[in-house]
Amino acid sequence: MWSFLVPFFTETPEAPLILPDSVQKANLAEAVNKIIHLDVGDMLRSLLSESVWILVKILIALAIYFIGRWIVRRIVRLLDAAFERRQVDTSLRSFLRNTVKVVFTLILLMIVVVQTLGVNVTSLIALFSAATLAIGMALSGTAQNFAGGVMILLMKPYRVGDFISAQGQSGTVREIKLFSTVITTGDNQTIYIPNNSIATAIIDNYSTSETRRVDWTIGISYGDDVDAARRALLDLLAADSRVLTDPAPVVWVAALADSSVNLSVRAWVKNADYWDVFFENNEKIYKLLPLKGISFPFPQMDVHVKQN
Repeated sequence: MWSFLVPFFTETPEAPLILPDSVQKANLAEAVNKIIHLDVGDMLRSLLSESVWILVKILIALAIYFIGRWIVRRIVRLLDAAFERRQVDTSLRSFLRNTVKVVFTLILLMIVVVQTLGVNVTSLIALFSAATLAIGMALSGTAQNFAGGVMILLMKPYRVGDFISAQGQSGTVREIKLFSTVITTGDNQTIYIPNNSIATAIIDNYSTSETRRVDWTIGISYGDDVDAARRALLDLLAADSRVLTDPAPVVWVAALADSSVNLSVRAWVKNADYWDVFFENNEKIYKLLPLKGISFPFPQMDVHVKQN
């Protein structure tokens, strides 16, 4: 009874378009005729003309590239001279020089050379932007290190040549790169610290001041003469020309410990003399105090036995 609705819901496949045999033969004959009557001389002249024009454009692009490179080098040298006159920090100078060089080189390649070769710069820039976004998302940690390097160069918590302690490492800053800080430890190890972690960490910079305080903690036995020990230590420091007289060295009783009386010895020296003064006087103190009748105690326990 519903047979009258079948034509409305039944899809009939469309028949493929078939050209008549006469039309197909005519098109084939026309193509063969063009091939037969093709002028080889005109074709070669056209190819030669195009080749010469392409070669000319390549030569123009190379000339522009090398001239542009020369101009970029001149700009970098002028920047170096300006930085030298203004006494710009070495780390910031290196960062700015590399940034300017990269930016001008990209401008030279993308706008001048590529445009000369006839490449669509707009499409290339769009492609480059998309690629940069994708790479940036994949290398988010590297981008954070780059941002940390920029913050270090701007805020200057330390400079090249400073002795710092950060992230459990201590050493002299040798180079501040875009993604890491290179330090050299006292035993000549080279350590690379990511800029992102060091920029957000606690940094001890021992090179910001010209002087530094040396501290010793000396334990003497109970019953020893504290004044005699103080005089001996002050005389020892006074004989060392590297120890500054202003502020003057001091010796205090720091703590009454379980097995010793701890003396705190403090003296000020120049930064460059810190470790030499510290280690050399350690040995001198160890040899001097016993000669003055001062003994070094060691942990001990008294046991009292009671008999019933």
